[in-house]
Amino acid sequence: MKLVLAALCAVMIAANVFAQPAASSKPDAAKSAAPVKSAEVPKTEEQKTFYALGLYLSEQVSIFNLSAAELKYVQMGFKDAVLNNPHQVELQVYGPKLNDLAKSRVAVKSSKEKEKSKDFLAKAAKEPGAQGFPSGLIYKEIKAGSGASPTAADTIKAHYHGTLVDGTVFDSSVQRGQPAEFPVQGVIKCWQEGIPKMKVGGKAKLICPSDIAYGDRGNSSIPGGATLIFEVELLEIVKPSVPESAPKTQAPAKKP
Repeated sequence: MKLVLAALCAVMIAANVFAQPAASSKPDAAKSAAPVKSAEVPKTEEQKTFYALGLYLSEQVSIFNLSAAELKYVQMGFKDAVLNNPHQVELQVYGPKLNDLAKSRVAVKSSKEKEKSKDFLAKAAKEPGAQGFPSGLIYKEIKAGSGASPTAADTIKAHYHGTLVDGTVFDSSVQRGQPAEFPVQGVIKCWQEGIPKMKVGGKAKLICPSDIAYGDRGNSSIPGGATLIFEVELLEIVKPSVPESAPKTQAPAKKP
């Protein structure tokens, strides 16, 4: 699992960097390792930068979905590595177990997310005008278009608004006020299947189960296993004469 390995590498690299011994700073390091009071907040620019480092590292291990009790032991290991204290376990023995732990945590979390989506998908498939497809895509036309339909080889310009089943907005060109331009074959499978069903000038709802969206992995704003709902307005099929260097905005990226 590439994501798991990437997360682990990032954390291990960070730990290795901070764990390099610096004899002259040991007393200060030990002093700074004292428990932080709950009312204490970062005040100086340096303190805020170190706090940001903590936020960054938390993103790298978010895949483990740690509880407060588990976090205690993570902090213990991190502290021992950073301050060059004796290690309580052998990394060579327990390090390989991290990959399996991450996989199991991802599976549990994505399964819960998929379970949450079941009723929503069942109801969405029964809505008037909704079309279900073997891939899991549920397609519903909101406004009929009168232009051509794009193919997988085309680049299109569109406005879209993406939400989770609970209504949380995770991405929206509409809110940014700037349409997105992208090749149809370069986005998630749900869009690759749904966009060619549209015509220029039309608007449609694409309901995408995780298997044809971002899978069990998810991303920073989309939980693993999440069903996604997009309202897409197809503005135009971009002609090949448009320079490749023309500014483009982001669209739902194709899952690696």
